[in-house]
Amino acid sequence: MAISNFAIRNLKRAALAVVGSVVALALSAHAQAETSGQKSAVEGRVIVTGDGSVTVTPSYAQIRSGVTTDAKTVKEAANANTKLMSAVMQALLNFGLAQKDIQTSQFSIQPVYTSQSKLNGSTESKLSGFRVTNQVRVTVRDISQVAEILDRLITAGATDVGNIVFLVSDSEKALDQARENALADARRKAELYARVAGVRLGRVAWITETSNYMPVDPTSIFAQRQEKPVPIEPGEQTLRANITVGFDIAQ
Repeated sequence: MAISNFAIRNLKRAALAVVGSVVALALSAHAQAETSGQKSAVEGRVIVTGDGSVTVTPSYAQIRSGVTTDAKTVKEAANANTKLMSAVMQALLNFGLAQKDIQTSQFSIQPVYTSQSKLNGSTESKLSGFRVTNQVRVTVRDISQVAEILDRLITAGATDVGNIVFLVSDSEKALDQARENALADARRKAELYARVAGVRLGRVAWITETSNYMPVDPTSIFAQRQEKPVPIEPGEQTLRANITVGFDIAQ
């Protein structure tokens, strides 16, 4: 009995549908196996944190200083501020500091209000004058000169002196050593956990880092004449690196 072309075409369609179903099932099974494998790999890890630090000596300092003046008009306040600030800048240059190491960090003109009582017992704010502030950031390359520079700033008429920050020139190099120490600390912990758990530690799967580099806490110096130079000690800084490391468990 002859089979019609229509029947043959239907048989081919059915066969292709069966093959497609088999391939889909195979791909689905493979995907599930991969997902399961990835999940097992994540679960089969030793995850620890590592801490590392290094102590360094500051190599230079920065000082914030400036002049704040009040007057009834903007012109009077600005003129008084310019006169004093010029003397402060000249004192720094006369000491031998380079122009590039003296940078304006803030300049502002603000109204000043005072509260006045009214006959009904309430108060009102009234404009009483203006305040001009000019601040500079001074970089001191030789830390031994910090105390002398502070004394000269105060003598020259600076009304705002303070926020001394001690810094490290090549902080990244020091941080690299802290990072090495942090990784060694993480590996030590991971090996301990692996030994106690009865497993073998594998390769490092991933590392995340949180590094902390903080300058020495700023020191506030009040602008007042002193018999002797202000005692300043830069001390040492501790640079820290904190990392989280995931180690595979060897099969």
